[in-house]
Amino acid sequence: MSANKSLPLRLLLIAVLAVIALAAWRLGLVDQLNLETLKARHADLSAWTQAHLGLAFTGFFVLYVVVTAVSIPGAAVLTLAAGALFGLLAGIVLVSFASTLGATLAFLSARFVLRDSLETRYRERLQSINAGVKRDGGFYLFTLRLVPLFPFFLINLLSGLTALPTRTFYWVSQLGMLPGTIAYVFAGTQLAQIQNARDVLSPGLISAFVLLGILPLLMRNMVQWMQARKIYAGHRKPRRFDYNLIVIGAGSAGLVSAYIGSAVKARVALIEKHKMGGDCLNTGCVPSKALIRSARLLAEARNSAHYGIARMDAQFDFAQVMDRVANVVRKVAPHDSVARYRELGVDVIQGNARLVSPWQVEVDGRRLSARSIIIASGAQPLVPGIPGLDQVPYLTSDSLWNLRTLPKQLVVLGGGPIGCELTQCFARFGSEVTLVEMAARLLPREDADAAEEVRARFVGEGITVATAHKALRVEHDGSGGRLICEHDGREVSFAFDQLLLALGRRANSAGFGLQELGVTLRGNGTIEADALLRTNFPNIHVCGDVTGPFQFTHVAAHQAWYAAVNALLAPWWSFKVDYRVIPWATFTDPEVARVGLSEDEAAQRGIAVEVTRYGIDDLDRAIADGSDSGFVKLLTAPGKDRILGATIVGAHAGDLLAEIVLAMKHGIGLNQLLGTIHTYPTMSEANKFAAGVWKRAHAPQRALRLAERFFRWRRGG
Repeated sequence: MSANKSLPLRLLLIAVLAVIALAAWRLGLVDQLNLETLKARHADLSAWTQAHLGLAFTGFFVLYVVVTAVSIPGAAVLTLAAGALFGLLAGIVLVSFASTLGATLAFLSARFVLRDSLETRYRERLQSINAGVKRDGGFYLFTLRLVPLFPFFLINLLSGLTALPTRTFYWVSQLGMLPGTIAYVFAGTQLAQIQNARDVLSPGLISAFVLLGILPLLMRNMVQWMQARKIYAGHRKPRRFDYNLIVIGAGSAGLVSAYIGSAVKARVALIEKHKMGGDCLNTGCVPSKALIRSARLLAEARNSAHYGIARMDAQFDFAQVMDRVANVVRKVAPHDSVARYRELGVDVIQGNARLVSPWQVEVDGRRLSARSIIIASGAQPLVPGIPGLDQVPYLTSDSLWNLRTLPKQLVVLGGGPIGCELTQCFARFGSEVTLVEMAARLLPREDADAAEEVRARFVGEGITVATAHKALRVEHDGSGGRLICEHDGREVSFAFDQLLLALGRRANSAGFGLQELGVTLRGNGTIEADALLRTNFPNIHVCGDVTGPFQFTHVAAHQAWYAAVNALLAPWWSFKVDYRVIPWATFTDPEVARVGLSEDEAAQRGIAVEVTRYGIDDLDRAIADGSDSGFVKLLTAPGKDRILGATIVGAHAGDLLAEIVLAMKHGIGLNQLLGTIHTYPTMSEANKFAAGVWKRAHAPQRALRLAERFFRWRRGG
C-alpha cells in the first residue's frame, strides 16, 4: 500500500485510538484501575462474576485487550483482578492470551502509523538496528519481557518500529510474560494480603526473572563458545606466545595495524614478502597521482590560450616522466620503511608467511606464535579469462610503471576509477587511447550526471570512449593486437600496441595457508569477516582489500584500527567497524568525489531525498582559475537539512568533499554549514553556496510575506 493511500487509514486509526483513550478517561476507567478500588469492590465483583461467569470472562478479556492495545495504565491491577475473580488457572490463561493479543495490537498499530515514515526519514540509521533485530531481536525481547522493570507498553510500541516479525513478537511475548503473569495472578488470589501492587514482586523474584531473561543470551554465548571450540579442535594452543600480534602484509592496513599495536606497547611482528607500503605506495595511489600531475601540466600548457598566454611549448620525454614517478615513490617510501617501523618497536620480518595453526605463522622455515593474527594481504589486479589474452603482452596497474616508451595506440579495458585516471593520463601524453567499458557508462558506481561530465571531457580531449562493449577475445597482430568486442549485436575491433587491463582487483587470499587451515572465504575470494573484523577463527582478524567491501587505502586504514584494537583487547572489549560515512574520489580531470548516498542509489532503493545542486561555473575562484565546470550535489532528508550523501564534480573535488564528510560524521546540517565563514575566494565556498541553494528552497514564504508588509508599512505605504 502506498504512503498516500495509507495516510487516511493511519489518521483513522489514530482517531479511533484517541477516542478510546478519551472515553476511558471521561468514563473514569483509568481512575478505577487501581488496587484500592479493586479491594473495595472485590466482594461485589466476585458475586457478579459467579452469577454471570461467561459474560464476565468475555468482558474481562475484551477489556484487558483494549487496555493493553491502547496502552492505558492499569494492566498490572487487571492481572491481580484476574486472579481474584477467576482463580489461578483460569486467570493465567485469560491474562496470558489477552495481554499478548493486546500487546500485538499495540505493536501493529505503532508499525502501521509510524514505521513507514521513520524508515523513509531514517532508513540508513535503521538498517543496522534492523539487522541486529533480525539477528537477536527474539533474545532481547524475551529478556525485556521477563524483567518487570521495563514498561511493557513501551516495549510494545518500540518493537513495532523495528523489523521484528509479528509472529516472533507474539510467541516471544506470550512466553516471556508468562512468569510475571503467573506471579501477579497468584498474588491476586491472595488479594487481601496485598497493600501495594509493588508488593507482588520481591527483590528476589525480580532477580530470578532477570536471570531467566538473560539465560537465552547466555545460552547463545555458550553456543558460540562451543562453536569456537569446535573450530579450534585439532589445534593445540601454545602456553606462551612470541608476540601479542602478528600482522601479515605491510600495505596500508598492515602498517596501521602494526603501528597501533606498537603504540600501545604490544609486541608486534609485521611480515611482508615483497615491498613495504603495498600497492598504494608502489603501484597505486602514489605513482598514479604523480603521473596525473605531470599529465595535467601538459594539458594546461596546450591550453595556455585559455589563461591568456598565446602559446606555451612543452617538450617532454616520457621516460623522464616515469623516472620522476619513481623518484616520488622513493621520496615517500621512508614513511613506510622497515627502518621506521623497527624504530617504532615493530619486529619487521621479510619473507613468505604461511599459517600453520590459528596461533602460529611460519616464515621461510621460522615458526612464530601470537595470541592474535591480522591478515592484511591486500589485492592484485584482476586478469580476466579472455580468449587470446595469453598470446599478447598486457599491462596492469602493477606493471605499467616499468614503461619507458609511450604507447602509440593504447586500449584500456575497464571504465572504473583506475581505467579512467590512466586513460586520461596517457591521452594527455600523446597516446591514441580507446577506453572500453562493458557497462552502459563510465564510472558505474557514480551518478549518471557525474559520469557524463567525465565522458564529455574525455571526448573533448580526443579519447575514444566505447561503452556498452563486451570484450570477446584478443587477437595477436604483429607487435600488437586487436581487442574484439560485441556492441549492439555485432563485433567491433580496436587495434593496440599496448593493452592495459583495469578491471578491478582480486583479493590476495591464496598461497599462505588460509584454505588449509579452514578460514572461510567468500565466493569472490575475499576473506569473510564479521562486524568485529574476525574470521571464523575469533583470534584471526582481517582488514583491507583482502576482505573489502571497499577497496580504498583510507578504508583499509580505517578497518585496521578496529582490527588491531579488537585483536589486542579481545575478549574484554570490542568495537564494530563503522562504514556509515565512507568517502572516495576518482582523480580524473574533472575529479569526481562521493560520500554517502547517491541520487541514483536513492532512486533504485526507493529512498525519498531532496537533491540540491550548485553549479561550480558560478563560483568566483573557479572562474578565476579557469576551472569553472562541474557541480556540488547534496542529498538531504525531505524537509530536513541533514546530509545523506554528496557528489562533487570539478577541480579539487576530493579536497572539497572533506567538509561534507565531517558534517555527515558529526551530524552538522546545511544550516550550520551555511553559517560557517569560508575564506574568499576559495573553491571551498562551493559547499557553502550549495547549502545556500537548499536554504533558499526552504525559505519561510509566509514569514517573508509578512516581512514585506512590515517594511512597506515602515516606508509609509
